[in-house]
Amino acid sequence: MKAGLAAVLALVAAPVLAQQQDFSNVEVKAEKVADGVYMLTGRGGNIGLSVGKSGTYVIDDQHAPLTGKILAAIRTVTPDPVRFVVNTHWHGDHTGGNENMGKAGALLVAHENVRRRMSGEQFSATFNSSTPPSPEAALPVVTFADAVTFHWNGDEIRVYHVPPAHTDGDSIVHFVKADVVHMGDLFFNGGYPFVDTSSGGRVDGLIAAAERALAGIGDKTRIIPGHGPLATKADLQAYRDALKTLRDRIAKLKGEGKSRDEVVAAKPTADHDAKWGTGFMKGDVFTGLVYDSLP
Repeated sequence: MKAGLAAVLALVAAPVLAQQQDFSNVEVKAEKVADGVYMLTGRGGNIGLSVGKSGTYVIDDQHAPLTGKILAAIRTVTPDPVRFVVNTHWHGDHTGGNENMGKAGALLVAHENVRRRMSGEQFSATFNSSTPPSPEAALPVVTFADAVTFHWNGDEIRVYHVPPAHTDGDSIVHFVKADVVHMGDLFFNGGYPFVDTSSGGRVDGLIAAAERALAGIGDKTRIIPGHGPLATKADLQAYRDALKTLRDRIAKLKGEGKSRDEVVAAKPTADHDAKWGTGFMKGDVFTGLVYDSLP
């Protein structure tokens, strides 16, 4: 399996693959984003952190073997225990620490489709692989259909679900007062996103989610992407624009009756690969997934 495909597979099957990975050299760091809000990086999806008088609030929790390092990084900011963990979607590099966090006393929260997918075996047609159900202790205990708001740490934290995009359970988290947005894997800053078609993912939904987020933020808003460095509104706009351009190209080729292999061979992303295709998701793989997700 090529390195890029292996990395994408690791996102989907992270609970299994985490047992085979070496996390000993992973360093989890906390970066201040705004007053009381931080981004934690390690290995896996970027973590959001809110601290203050109400208690510690976490968005996503990477892989289970990293829980100790994540909690240690949180303790460099606050001594308070984690009260809530919100999952932006079901993939294991964002939910792998759920069981540990839940057993330590955190309340797990996510869209209802996140719990549904974590509760049963998930099959990825892209990689012809299966992810087993998560243990009961890892499942969100509070779920919502459309949106939920936390009045927490002096802020209004709005968590809202978007139509199928990266998966069918994606949520955006908006810290209204702090002016910070956590996008989960709806936004890969500096790289092509993974369109998980087996989990209901759609490129049109990724574009719509970016546009919805852009409509609700200002030029000074800080954006925590699912992967990549801390971002600005301009970064998200560039990402949205690239997705629209490439979606339109691939849709045109598909509309002309070209097969998946023919569209991939046409390399419609070639002029974007130097900027967006240097991460784990390469242009050919992205093209195929976009093709699959289009009607």
